[in-house]
Amino acid sequence: MRFLMIDRITSWDPGVRATATKNVTLSEDFFEDHFPFKPIMPGVLIIEGMAQLSGLLIEEGVRKESGTNIKALLSIISKAKFRSPVSPGDSLEYRSEVISVNEAGANASAKAYSNGELVAECSLVFSFHKIDNQYLESRRSDILRLWLRGMKADEE
Repeated sequence: MRFLMIDRITSWDPGVRATATKNVTLSEDFFEDHFPFKPIMPGVLIIEGMAQLSGLLIEEGVRKESGTNIKALLSIISKAKFRSPVSPGDSLEYRSEVISVNEAGANASAKAYSNGELVAECSLVFSFHKIDNQYLESRRSDILRLWLRGMKADEE
C-alpha cells in the first residue's frame, strides 16, 4: 500500500500555509476492508494527509529560514474531529497553517474539506530530527516536486 495521501499541492507558502488535494477513488487499497458495500476513508488516513502536508510545509519553512535540513516527525495529534464521512468520488482539500516553530519542533493546524464542507480538523505537533540519509532526502525532494508540479505555471 502506498501512503502518499496527497495528489497535488495547490498553494504553497513554506513555513506559513499550504493547501493540497486528494482525489479519493474506489481503487484505494483500504476500501476493500473499510467497509465492504459502504466504503469510507479511514479517519487516520485523512489525518495522515493533513500531517504529510503540514510536515513538508514546516520542513521547507525551516530550510528557507535557517538552511537547516531537518525532518519533522509527527509527535502529537490533538483536538481531532471528524464531521462527516469521506467516500470514493470525493475530492479532499487539505489546508494547513503553521502556528509556531522553535528549535525542537513545530505546531500546525490542519483541516480537510470535501465539496467546501469541513470533514475533519486537528492540531499537529512535530518534533525535529536530523536525518543524514541521502536516499531519504532524494525521495522527499522527488515527492515534493511531484506534488508541486504546475505551481510555477499557475503563478505566472
